[in-house]
Amino acid sequence: MRTTVSFLIACFLTNSAFAQQGKISGTVTGNGKAIIAATVVLKPLGSTVMTDSTGHFHITNVPFGNYIIEISAVNFTGYASTLSVKGNISLLNISLTEANSIMGEVVVSGTMKPVSKMDSPIPVEVYSPTYFKKNPSPNIFESLQMVNGVQPQLNCNVCNTGDIHINGMEGPYTMILIDGMPIVSSLSTVYGLAGIPNSMVKRVEVVKGPASTLYGSEAVGGLINIITKDAAGSDKVRVDLSATSVGEYNADVTAKFKLDKKISSLLGINYFNYQQLRDINKDNFTDVTLQNRISVFNKWSFKHKSNLQSSLALRYVNENRWGGELQWKPEFKGTDSVYGESINTNRVELISTVALSANVTADISYNYHLQDSYYGRIKYYASQQVAFAQLRWNKTWGRHDVLMGIPFRYTFYDDNSPATADVNGSNKPAHAWLPGIFVQDQFTVNEKLTTLLGLRYDYNNEHGSIVTPRLSFKFASNKNNTFRLSAGNGFRVVNLFTEDHAALTGAREVVIASALKPEKSWNVNLNYTGFVTHKKGYVGIDASVFYTRFSNKIVADFITEPNKIIYDNLRGYAISRGVTLNTDFSFTNGIKIIAGATWMDVFSMDKDANGVKTKVPQLFAPKISGTFAVSYSMKKAGLAFDLTGKVNGPMYLPVVPNDYRPEKSPLYSIINFQLTKTFKKGFELYGGIKNLFNFLPADPLLHPDDPFDRPGGKYFDSNGAARPDTNPHGYVFDPSYNYAPVQGAKGFIGIRWFIR
Repeated sequence: MRTTVSFLIACFLTNSAFAQQGKISGTVTGNGKAIIAATVVLKPLGSTVMTDSTGHFHITNVPFGNYIIEISAVNFTGYASTLSVKGNISLLNISLTEANSIMGEVVVSGTMKPVSKMDSPIPVEVYSPTYFKKNPSPNIFESLQMVNGVQPQLNCNVCNTGDIHINGMEGPYTMILIDGMPIVSSLSTVYGLAGIPNSMVKRVEVVKGPASTLYGSEAVGGLINIITKDAAGSDKVRVDLSATSVGEYNADVTAKFKLDKKISSLLGINYFNYQQLRDINKDNFTDVTLQNRISVFNKWSFKHKSNLQSSLALRYVNENRWGGELQWKPEFKGTDSVYGESINTNRVELISTVALSANVTADISYNYHLQDSYYGRIKYYASQQVAFAQLRWNKTWGRHDVLMGIPFRYTFYDDNSPATADVNGSNKPAHAWLPGIFVQDQFTVNEKLTTLLGLRYDYNNEHGSIVTPRLSFKFASNKNNTFRLSAGNGFRVVNLFTEDHAALTGAREVVIASALKPEKSWNVNLNYTGFVTHKKGYVGIDASVFYTRFSNKIVADFITEPNKIIYDNLRGYAISRGVTLNTDFSFTNGIKIIAGATWMDVFSMDKDANGVKTKVPQLFAPKISGTFAVSYSMKKAGLAFDLTGKVNGPMYLPVVPNDYRPEKSPLYSIINFQLTKTFKKGFELYGGIKNLFNFLPADPLLHPDDPFDRPGGKYFDSNGAARPDTNPHGYVFDPSYNYAPVQGAKGFIGIRWFIR
């Protein structure tokens, strides 16, 4: 009898428990389509699920009570709302707003896994395609000029080669990643960025300061991670066609398709063409290189056992560009008849991420880059291959979130310059092997304090063992205010091509004074991120104070001998320090303002043979700079107005002794305006003016009327010595004096069309 009563009581309690549990179901959408892999969290219960391929989610066994449901997704503003569960709640239709904020929502670059920006212990800036559309550009290189503290720098006024500076440090200190892998490096940092179409960009993440603990060599000054779209979250078809008043034509077309429920693909094609000879400053040189470029990108997504996701992407880029004297033709390649710089680039990339299990992921990438070029009479022929493989393992134990990785990178590099010449003058291609291992532990001390400790060991076949540690603290007083303190070490192995493009212009002889050592840096960064909401909108603030000290810095001496570039390690040290501030104002009346400013002081302290220190300012590093984007939308009329701009303060430029050109550029700004009209059925028409006030730099070329420095010519006698009557200061042709595009104001117009 007692057993029967106990059994009946147990059944009653069990049924009562089931009666007090509910279920939550819903759909998450954005821009009119389902959002895949959105994160849904039910607090304080802690239940976390992801939306499926149709945007649906289900949370079962929810005890009756009051909760907060939070939803976050890449490129969308987060959602939070109270929810009372007293039974089954189904068909919650939640629509997220596309993020148009510098604050972003989800980041991966700081910890190699998706986390919200506010939860990341590493300060990461996030930029969505919506932000870059405020000032549309044909490639990601030009778009990055809208990022505060990031400067796309043109290093040659003839061929328009460029690199990316972060916080005033030269391009070789910036690591460029595609989907977290070191695809863009060495040779491709010069021309590879122009071939990345904006149509394939899902978002761009920027980390300022060393990130070598996770990413290895080249991540000394910072990194830019270009994350590409996949088929699951893309439109069926998207077309973007544009043209400018100076004859630039750009076409972006993407389309997705499915083979079955588990395999889908996204195909993107970009074509850019510019063939007009323009010479605004009347120096008989093209103001902008003529270009003909095509890029094809194909990304495949695979879903396999246990809903694990893998991807495979292929990209091919072919570009022909030339700049020089207006009368130049292809038959003048390699001759001293008419000066021109002609570059043909062929590039193939493969990127793959394979989820081996819920905790183990394999990353694989390979790229082949071939450059066939002429700089005046000098032929430069180079090939590079980079193979990368990495095994990542992530596991959470209580309050510890541990990430371990075994990366391996192999780089083959060969050219016909002194960079790959043996001591006897014969060709010696470079083979760089860089195996390593890293471990990172993110420890949640409590709800407010999180620490991150990382350590990496690499072995370079030429430079030996390299150790890079990192330590970070994140303190969040509440969900809207976060402080981060980060310190870390960075390193970079030597690759001469990336040191200075001027080595290839043909105007100077390359001299390597001694065996170059790998560069090292130590960085400290204090960051504050905060949100303030009010009745008419919100304000976002992201501010940082940074300090980086470099040792073994490789410097190029342009001054000792005008016709030479002398490379050597700095005998002293170099400093990059400053303050950066990003702000984001959004109002319910349709006005949105994104503005940022940076103050920095970048210099080197060199020692001469007597040990006397000399402060040398960094070239192309303005002490003050800023960016802004002011937008106003009239939703009922389908109109959007965007005013964007970049401000650069004076910066030191590569002048020669007794140069008639100023050693510092003036304070200037480039302002752009755009008007966008949105129609029904996925059509958008946009147009505007770039460089609204027609700013032009002065005297970009030195001696453009004698680019070959001909003996017996206007400026040099028959022995090659400078003539005292026409060239008393010994000037030679130099195209490296650049601080702004030589293009002036131009109009643009474009149309976008998409099918969801």
